[in-house]
Amino acid sequence: MSKFCDLCGRGPVTGNAVSHSNRHTRRRWAINLQTVRIDDPFNGGTRRIKVCTKCLRSQFVQRATR
Repeated sequence: MSKFCDLCGRGPVTGNAVSHSNRHTRRRWAINLQTVRIDDPFNGGTRRIKVCTKCLRSQFVQRATR
């Protein structure tokens, strides 16, 4: 299962978790992906894609009407 947005290509980011004693351990931050139904203008129907909430909020994609 991929953790990338189908529209903008954004994915997880890696970095360090820093404790109170200043120890560094590696961690990753996953993006908030939502599976949405969109109107597909090329095939004339609807399809499901994984979109990050940043693209949904910016209205880069139109959700399909049921």
